[in-house]
Amino acid sequence: MDLELDVQLADEAAELPAGADFERWIEATLKGAAVQASGALSLRLVGLEEGAELNATWRHKAGPTNVLAFPGPGDLPPGVPREYGDLVICLPVVLWEAAEQGKAPVDHLAHLVVHGTLHLLGYTHDAETDAARMEALETRVLAGLGLADPYLGKSVRGSGEFPAKRH
Repeated sequence: MDLELDVQLADEAAELPAGADFERWIEATLKGAAVQASGALSLRLVGLEEGAELNATWRHKAGPTNVLAFPGPGDLPPGVPREYGDLVICLPVVLWEAAEQGKAPVDHLAHLVVHGTLHLLGYTHDAETDAARMEALETRVLAGLGLADPYLGKSVRGSGEFPAKRH
């Protein structure tokens, strides 16, 4: 499989956690989902302002969210590489969530890249059975990367709400 990955760091103030390896995480997800096709994926790491704007525009929800997935076109002519789509990750939210949940920032970032990539592949967690299927696959992919089950004991410490004051 050949992955063409475009990573954009849109927030100059954002600092990536040490050990971030987006291509490895995405390729592991594609392999775990039994996807064999070569293709392209865009990953944009944004700050709070852009994260909130995109969440309001596309999900009609106030404030930033951790990950947004914009799947690419489904059917392409034979021979045309697959366009998996675009992932947008709001790095300040990810870092805040990691701290609130007592997780290493790079581990939480890896989980959200895996999670978002599965959304690009059509996985959802709207219904309980879909959520169980998606979570099981996420857990297997992350285990293959040497990372703990992010759903173990689903209750996490912290408030679960991003602070109203974002700066």
